[in-house]
Amino acid sequence: MLATLDPQTRAFRDDVLAGLAAPIPAIPARWLYDRRGSELFDDITRLPSYYPTRTETAIFHDIMPEVAARVPRGVAVVEFGAGSATKTPILLEAIAPAAYVPVDISGDYLRESAGDLQQRFPSLDVIPVTADFARPFSLPDEIADLPKLGFFPGSTIGNFVPWSATDLLRQFRALLGPGAQLLIGMDRVKPVERLLAAYDDPEGVTAAFNLNLLTRINRELDGDIPVDAFRHEARWNDILSRIEMHLVATRDVDFGISGKRFSFAAGSSIHTENSHKYGPRGGRVLLLAGGWTPVAEWTDAARDFAEVLAVAEPERFAP
Repeated sequence: MLATLDPQTRAFRDDVLAGLAAPIPAIPARWLYDRRGSELFDDITRLPSYYPTRTETAIFHDIMPEVAARVPRGVAVVEFGAGSATKTPILLEAIAPAAYVPVDISGDYLRESAGDLQQRFPSLDVIPVTADFARPFSLPDEIADLPKLGFFPGSTIGNFVPWSATDLLRQFRALLGPGAQLLIGMDRVKPVERLLAAYDDPEGVTAAFNLNLLTRINRELDGDIPVDAFRHEARWNDILSRIEMHLVATRDVDFGISGKRFSFAAGSSIHTENSHKYGPRGGRVLLLAGGWTPVAEWTDAARDFAEVLAVAEPERFAP
């Protein structure tokens, strides 16, 4: 079986086996996004309780004239974790880039959304790249000589713990190059009740999204996890200023994955996602630590969400 695994499935297997064997069992959130997971996340973004997408979309409509004035003509837009790219057309219409490079781990879903965007913008060079943006990858040769704008909306940066987020921002800087720009979304701290409602909706869509990870493991990694033995739970971690998603065992359960056996006691959990929330200062400190200097910041009237434009600083070497 090992010899037949493609590199992405091999990485998925390695992360799952290592994560479930860890003292605090956890699986990286990127593996939530197979085709079905991506579809369910799109459904989540349309829920009444899920404020980030509609808030950020409204901010985009307000700020795009100013963004367009700050972005050079003929830029290549590189979107990290593009998914269905629902907010992307607002940016593309405003700045009229020379190329658009969506990067996403879910290849089939990415190609479909890229095809839809190509039809909507027939004169735009759309070049999808199937990759895990949290790991090193290469940009297409076609955009090598173009100025670059990284696009990282949706507060996806919040899925990474701060030291990993810093490393990711440094990787973006190295990939895009000195002088590149980054337009990034960051969710703000707000009352716990609103946060929990956004990540544990009464419609049960987020629960289906989280539990789909177990279904994916069974399908792709020869697992026999009884999915009905787990339930979705969202928790607010006040010390770390983040929402956590967990899959909690409702009974003692034993299962196998790729020939390895695991046992979970009732009440124990698998940690599947974080969503860190940043205040204004914390967001700026994070960007600076990652090698990006904020040059503009916009929020909605309620200050629920922030959009930041930053510039990549050159590498600094000690004398």
